[in-house]
Amino acid sequence: MTTEIILHYRPYESDPTQLPKIAEKAIQDFPTRPLSRFIPWFPYDGSKFPVKPKRSPPVISGEAIEDVKQSLTSSEQDVKSQSYDCTVDLLEFQPRLKKQHLMQSYTLDGQTDSGNLDKQSEERHKRRSWSVSLPNSNCTGKILPLSKKLQDSLKALNLHSLYRARWTIEHTICDHQTLEDIWAKLNQIIRHNELPSCNATIQRHLGQIWVFCDIMYCEYVGNLIKRRLALTGKINLFVHKYGVIFSM
Repeated sequence: MTTEIILHYRPYESDPTQLPKIAEKAIQDFPTRPLSRFIPWFPYDGSKFPVKPKRSPPVISGEAIEDVKQSLTSSEQDVKSQSYDCTVDLLEFQPRLKKQHLMQSYTLDGQTDSGNLDKQSEERHKRRSWSVSLPNSNCTGKILPLSKKLQDSLKALNLHSLYRARWTIEHTICDHQTLEDIWAKLNQIIRHNELPSCNATIQRHLGQIWVFCDIMYCEYVGNLIKRRLALTGKINLFVHKYGVIFSM
């Protein structure tokens, strides 16, 4: 059997006389040392067990053994009786005729309970919805510097222009439009990437739409949504922990 040795060395160890010695040391057998003899911590003479229980083991009578056997048999029968087929009520494992019958009965049952279930599902699924803009935007060149009023407000509160804020659209300023109509139009604007750094959510239980953006873009975003959504009243700019800091 041949063994291939690859030797890696540093530039200052390039002495040809030393390299073979290094290789010989690398393939030498590892030194071994004999293990010390095991000495137990307890005295052991080989004639009896070192540890002996103080009491004798309990003796089980024949009657007790029969009782245990009967109890095990009864428990096995109970387990067998409780076993079930998990495919009993699944439609994909039913014959075709039975499947049609189950589908019809399920439809009838669903129609009888549809009133409460539909209301609960609508409240659960329509409570909040999100819309998010793309990370890059091509409209940043149209954005003007912030107004002096907003700049003074930021300076007084010591807020950075990259701080996150939100515009609140109330249902009362929608000008004969429903909140869902405003939400659908806003989604189109965000999907076309016309609102930089924006994401929005509709709070149906509050009758509001929240449009989140960086403060440096907030006036551009506020003017655009007021114009495109035909909002008739004021919208407020809200910042977490500071409340409403600006309105337009």
